[in-house]
Amino acid sequence: MSAIPSVNLEDFVSGDPARKEKFVKEIGAAFEDIGFVALSGHFLSDELVDELYSEIKAFFQLPQEVKDKYEIEGIGGQRGYTSFGKEHAKGKKEGDLKEFWHFGQYVEDNPRLEKEYPANVMVDELPDFNKVGKETYKMLEKTAKYVLRALALHLGLEETYFDEYIKNGNSILRPIHYPPITTEPKNAVRAAAHGDINLITLLMGAHGKGLQVQNHEGEWVDAIARPDQLMINVGDMLSRLSNNKLKSTIHQVVNPPRELWGTSRYSIPFFMHPISEMPLNCLENCIDAEHPKGFEDTTAGEYLHERLIELGLIKK
Repeated sequence: MSAIPSVNLEDFVSGDPARKEKFVKEIGAAFEDIGFVALSGHFLSDELVDELYSEIKAFFQLPQEVKDKYEIEGIGGQRGYTSFGKEHAKGKKEGDLKEFWHFGQYVEDNPRLEKEYPANVMVDELPDFNKVGKETYKMLEKTAKYVLRALALHLGLEETYFDEYIKNGNSILRPIHYPPITTEPKNAVRAAAHGDINLITLLMGAHGKGLQVQNHEGEWVDAIARPDQLMINVGDMLSRLSNNKLKSTIHQVVNPPRELWGTSRYSIPFFMHPISEMPLNCLENCIDAEHPKGFEDTTAGEYLHERLIELGLIKK
């Protein structure tokens, strides 16, 4: 069993003040402790989840030369396809054993951001791929908005504190394929130990063993969600903003036992990013004598750029 706490978003949106307060307390405590929760009551339907898995499996099964035409140079992998082994964790030389796709923001009423963000890449071979991707993106973004409203209350902020920063934010939906392992990996795992860059991550596909979370004692804990749950974790941006009150937890995806090497694994994280201008300066109400300010002032855009260089996705 997973040691990750479970919460239900229906409590927060129920209209019942007691249930709402219960959700805020539960998710706040979990994010202060281990930085992860398993969340039910989100806005994804079972039908949409099934459609998305069908489309992404069809994409990753396309011939390599077809996938390669969707790998766009010069945008740091922010849209379209990224081929196997290209991304590595901070401080690691070995590439992760995965290939992935990026859907990005669908900007509304903001011509400046439309120019700033790369355009989404359309897949000619799969007529429903982009439609299903967009619908999933929107439902995960909506779910994330309410989670952040709960966290704003937990941090003593206005409930809608994050709303202006996440509207048209630089969020990414990343379907990942971990292909079957054919030879003994040399120092490489499906996803090496790392912390996420963003505010929060919503993960589909944490239903089998593989994802592990490091607790405060340095032990690796299996993070397994029920099929109806999303795994949600704190990213480094939210950790900085809260002066590490909310914990961005190191996690990894380990290789399966040898008897399962012949199987693919799919997971689909949604990385909730704000707009580039959002200040990540430590909140005043998270700084006190016992918790002095732990991070320099920066913005979300500056921090993201610095981290993409560390990951090998942008060259200096």
